[in-house]
Amino acid sequence: MNFKLTEWNYVKHMRKMFLISCAIVIIGLGILFFRGLNLGIDFASGTRVEVQTETQVSQEELEAAFREAGVDESISSVQYADGGTLANVTFVGQLGQQDVASVKDVFTETFGSDPNISTVSAEVGRDIARNAIYAVALASLGIILYITFRFEFSYAVATVVAMLHDAFFMIVAFSIFGIEVNLYFVAAILTIIGYSVNDTIVTFDRVRENIQAYEKERKIKSMDVYRSIVNQSIQETIVRSVNTVITVLLTALALYVFGAESIRGFAVALLVGLFMGMYSSLFIASYLWLLLKRTTLNKKKAEPAPEV
Repeated sequence: MNFKLTEWNYVKHMRKMFLISCAIVIIGLGILFFRGLNLGIDFASGTRVEVQTETQVSQEELEAAFREAGVDESISSVQYADGGTLANVTFVGQLGQQDVASVKDVFTETFGSDPNISTVSAEVGRDIARNAIYAVALASLGIILYITFRFEFSYAVATVVAMLHDAFFMIVAFSIFGIEVNLYFVAAILTIIGYSVNDTIVTFDRVRENIQAYEKERKIKSMDVYRSIVNQSIQETIVRSVNTVITVLLTALALYVFGAESIRGFAVALLVGLFMGMYSSLFIASYLWLLLKRTTLNKKKAEPAPEV
């Protein structure tokens, strides 16, 4: 079968892909309900202990040192740097002053260096989570206002729904793989929001141009014309979208393979979000816009003719 991106009928498959996305969203909600998220100490009360050692130590050795210091909390994650001689240990649970002093004494004696200990309270974690939600909400509001001003409200609604669709899939992916949700995750969400909106706007800008070109000769009176214009616009922009995704995906993959353990979650979020951003601009935003256009067109047809 000879398949070309610039000749495929995208509109023909939009409804099917949209229904599949709706089903996956429902499944994703179930996954989030039963599995939840692996919140890092940025969002839940917890402690981070950074210790320099001469050789790489195992998680079991670190847990034994914590038990010796009288700390019973289980380790959430251990990340290594400097060839494995710098261990960054995180666990849920806020240490008191006596526990911090005990850990410092035991770690200094066991590993030969004074550890750097930082704690985050539950209140601070809630503030960070609340601020992250505010950031996404303000970004959504700004996008709606800007796109409504530059295009029209139907474009804005479709773009924001597609953007939230991409963010949701990233959250579900983190839940499925149990990746720690931290500040890097928030940065990834905001990055993907920007990419998703940009990719959708490129397609919608071509849709608007093609509509204006068509209406110079005659007025659009049927949904078939809108479907044809949307399909043509996607065909004209798809190669650009694919090339952009491939380029950035290679960068995100390099971050995951060669980057530090602490930013691998960020790289995974980019890998998922970039693919979903292209998918949503094709099958979510465009389909929603067509639905909104059909509603508008039906209202115009239902309006009585003006009296003469």
